Amino acid sequence: MSLYQLTMKPWRLSVAPMLDVTDRHCRYFHRLLAPEALLYTEMVTTGALIHGDVPRHLDFSAEEHPVALQLGGSEPDALVHCAKLAEEWGYDEVNLNCGCPSERVQKGAFGACLMAEADLVADCIKAMQDAVNIPVTVKHRLGLDYDESYGFVHDFVAKIYAAGCRVFIAHARNAVLKGLSPKDNRAIPPLRYEVVEQLKRDFPDALFILNGGLSTLEAMIEQSEKFDGIMVGRLAWHEPYLLRTISQHLWPDSPVASNAQVAQAMMDYAQRVMQEGAPLRAVIKPMLGLMNGQKGARHFRRLLSDPKRLAQQDVGLIEEAFAPFV
Repeated sequence: MSLYQLTMKPWRLSVAPMLDVTDRHCRYFHRLLAPEALLYTEMVTTGALIHGDVPRHLDFSAEEHPVALQLGGSEPDALVHCAKLAEEWGYDEVNLNCGCPSERVQKGAFGACLMAEADLVADCIKAMQDAVNIPVTVKHRLGLDYDESYGFVHDFVAKIYAAGCRVFIAHARNAVLKGLSPKDNRAIPPLRYEVVEQLKRDFPDALFILNGGLSTLEAMIEQSEKFDGIMVGRLAWHEPYLLRTISQHLWPDSPVASNAQVAQAMMDYAQRVMQEGAPLRAVIKPMLGLMNGQKGARHFRRLLSDPKRLAQQDVGLIEEAFAPFV
């Protein structure tokens, strides 16, 4: 199935892959707020899938669709194996991480450092595309360290494009591999949206999804009109209510869940996954920021964080916390 047999709708809004954040419980919650958005897993390394517990890494709820698996790796054969797993498990897309700057990822010779290995990335993309019928996409930065030359990112995209990739998720900053933490890499390298706009002009039949710095509703709306889609990251964690707002803006005819519906759905979901061994704390964690900025938000967070009731697996605390907001 080609990219152009698929709807472009999912890429209009997506939630970024975030380590220790976008697990299956978080994605289920985000789906309630943004019914049409594309949701990404945390980055999963090829080694974790080849040598580890595949169900633990790949299991997800049917309600999460459309959902994409992000892979970390740099060996074509290993990536092909994992892309096939993604397709077998029902994922709608597989994405290659070429943007993470963490030292752990660098030691594995993947993530942002792959931007210096465009030919290898092209080989990886081509191999995965030949092996599966779901879209294979790339998430990348604009450059490495302090080299802001346009030629570097243009040549990187050109080689991946030549390999057949047509969806590029561009975190519109450089990745500084030495001297900055992953957190600092999300804030200190300057945003350069104009570079992504130039890439979009230079590769007009590819899709460019903008990531980075989209921390307000106004910014999301403005950039969604310039690019083929926007990807939000920490905003979805700290202020998830904005997911509902931007979803309503982009898809005014697609209803989103009310607070009462979110509460009921999350209680039902918690009951279901707790029977499978999931702790209530993991289900509730993504919801803590939902009422931020509203009167009573602190009480909402306090109730949902009650250690005694969490230890008792008491799903009733969800209903109690939501009661003033329904």
